[in-house]
Amino acid sequence: MSTERTATLTVDGKTVEFPVMTGTHGNDVIDIRTLGAKTGLFTYDSGFLSTASCKSNITFIDGDKGELLYRGYPIEQLADNCNFLEVAYLLKNGELPNATQKSDFENTIKRHTMLHDQMTKFYSGFRRDAHPMAVMVGVVGALSAFYHEALDFSDAEHRSISINRLIAKLPTIVAMAYKYNKGEPFMYPRNDLDYTANFMHMMFGTPCEKYEPNPVLVRALDVIFTLHADHEQNASTSTVRLAGSSGANPFACISAGIACLWGPAHGGANEACLNMLEEIGDVSRVGEYIERAKDKNDSFKLMGFGHRVYKNFDPRAKLMGKVCAEVLAELGLENDRLFKLAKELEKIALEDEYFVEKKLYPNVDFYSGIVQKALGIPTSMFTCIFALARTVGWITQWEEMITDPEYKIGRPRQLYTGTARRNVPAIEQRP
Repeated sequence: MSTERTATLTVDGKTVEFPVMTGTHGNDVIDIRTLGAKTGLFTYDSGFLSTASCKSNITFIDGDKGELLYRGYPIEQLADNCNFLEVAYLLKNGELPNATQKSDFENTIKRHTMLHDQMTKFYSGFRRDAHPMAVMVGVVGALSAFYHEALDFSDAEHRSISINRLIAKLPTIVAMAYKYNKGEPFMYPRNDLDYTANFMHMMFGTPCEKYEPNPVLVRALDVIFTLHADHEQNASTSTVRLAGSSGANPFACISAGIACLWGPAHGGANEACLNMLEEIGDVSRVGEYIERAKDKNDSFKLMGFGHRVYKNFDPRAKLMGKVCAEVLAELGLENDRLFKLAKELEKIALEDEYFVEKKLYPNVDFYSGIVQKALGIPTSMFTCIFALARTVGWITQWEEMITDPEYKIGRPRQLYTGTARRNVPAIEQRP
């Protein structure tokens, strides 16, 4: 990382200089950590659109090129050549595992998939119709009450144990939230299955018969996990980092990330996209809704197109479209109403001058909802699946932050616009 260049700022005739930092990829940044001391001023950046909150070597996004890299590897190559646990190992350790490391890591995760039996009682404290994300926030946050013997975060081994526990137990927690909502008995993990197949067993299996996962469907869900594993400094990742900056335990930090992801502007986009397709209903009505989307006075929004970061095609969307076609072919749903509707909507939007000019390309949410629906996952569980996958990125970002010698507790500044200082009047003088 280079800091040879400087940026000059002149305030009230006084000139001060700040180093310019250059990373491996992406925009250079001005190091303004001494701005307050040198000028008495702070910066204002609502939404942190122009502020680098940290240094990170985990994930990089080039929105203009439509590029997503995990530890330098393009997401397309990882999705085609690696399973989710290999990607989790990569994010956690910085390099892809060799055959021995892969086997050892998979076995380690399998040893941690069970939940403490008392934790199953937490579920009965929720209403049956509670949203599964509400259940997840509570259960994940409660993990620290059961697994507190390895919470010395200055110890690398303790951190590794906590990370492995989170990666291993999230599928169990998500599946149990689903089963509780349905009123079906919990299914315990099976060590003869790999990570994603085991999750599908816990989701869809019953004690009545042995569940045999379909390898095509397992692979599809595994790709979904990989595509959602990390995405740089988004709202939920920043939440995890901010919570962790106080020294909070990793289970509480991940619970905070789940709560943030639950927001409809963040993790609920694939559910909203599926609801939109249901609203359109038929291919014959696509043109009508395209026109409504272009009308500023119409409340209808075309979900699944455009992205805050990607100004070109979302690379995950291309992969998701391919996976969607494979799943529907495997299930004999090539003529599925929603899939045909989605294809027609995509075709028209990509040809329409309005969408082309604004670069409103399909994003990953456009197809992931259709895939999950085809797999039998209800819409209320979509964000839970997202959280399961993103936990790997969150916990990796958490560890990177707390092991950074420069990290400090997060303390954003503000531009105060309230009432100026005043004195409290006697009660009889108050209007």
